[in-house]
Amino acid sequence: MAVRRLLSSKFLEKVSKNYSQATIAGFPSFVKIVEVGPRDGLQNEKAIVPVQTKIEFINKLSEAGLSVIEVTSFVSPKWIPQMADHTEVMTGIKRHPGVIYQALVPNVKGFHSAINAKVNEIAIFGAASESFSKKNINCSIEDSLKRFDAVLEEAKKTNTPVRGYVSCVLGCPYEGDIDPEKVAWVSKKMLDMGCYEISLGDTIGVGTPGKMKTLISTVSRDVPIEKLAVHCHDTYGQAIANIFAALQMGISVVDSSVAGLGGCPYAKGASGNVSTEDVVYLMHGLSIKTGVNIQKLIEAGNFISSAIGRQTHSKVAQATKSSL
Repeated sequence: MAVRRLLSSKFLEKVSKNYSQATIAGFPSFVKIVEVGPRDGLQNEKAIVPVQTKIEFINKLSEAGLSVIEVTSFVSPKWIPQMADHTEVMTGIKRHPGVIYQALVPNVKGFHSAINAKVNEIAIFGAASESFSKKNINCSIEDSLKRFDAVLEEAKKTNTPVRGYVSCVLGCPYEGDIDPEKVAWVSKKMLDMGCYEISLGDTIGVGTPGKMKTLISTVSRDVPIEKLAVHCHDTYGQAIANIFAALQMGISVVDSSVAGLGGCPYAKGASGNVSTEDVVYLMHGLSIKTGVNIQKLIEAGNFISSAIGRQTHSKVAQATKSSL
């Protein structure tokens, strides 16, 4: 067992060191990982995760070298009870230099609460599907943009960076396929309102590499490629392949959730986000820098998986554990 543990540790160390070599042609030299586990990953857990557990989890993610962590969301406890402790969590974490601590806000009220809790930046959440928008945030796409415009105006007053999410970019549980032009339209609207970055979310995980390339090609006509990110769910096992395709298209920002935590309450059958461990393993295997220590990342994923009583969905973490 000790020999297996040593081999596993050395193998991960070797993969991590290899990424300091020259990047493979055609890929970015550095990819920013946006860790969404504490918010997107935990928000649908039925059992309330204790505040101290969340704080320890986020602290471990900070120690792993992640540069952006989506900590919580400032929404009404009526809609998402798991996030009712947003202020306690945000003010209780240990702030690491160089780490951006982000929170999702649905409206101006949520924005002011987030600012009072000293978030570094905020995120707003839109959709490319009318049906999904009405189910998820109880309004049309046009109305959601008007609501977000008010948030952006407040953000400008405090010089708070705003990130925009567009969900259902490759498919909707109610409408099926989504026209890439519609995604481009919503993305451009968010960019023009003041979002510095637009994350394209395959909310139900139906995308394939070919569709991902078509999507990015279409959207990047209206939104510069350097301002786009991808947010992939692994429902059909295509997340890593889709991210690889996105990298080939010039994407250099990837959202992921440690241990593959998460899902979408308004998208039937949608499994969790792609795991951060697997994404980082891919990046390092392509000699792409991330700044993330994969061993500490695995420890963080194992910690929260144990805390909520479930097995990690990360293939890398599973392989590491099975070799011990």
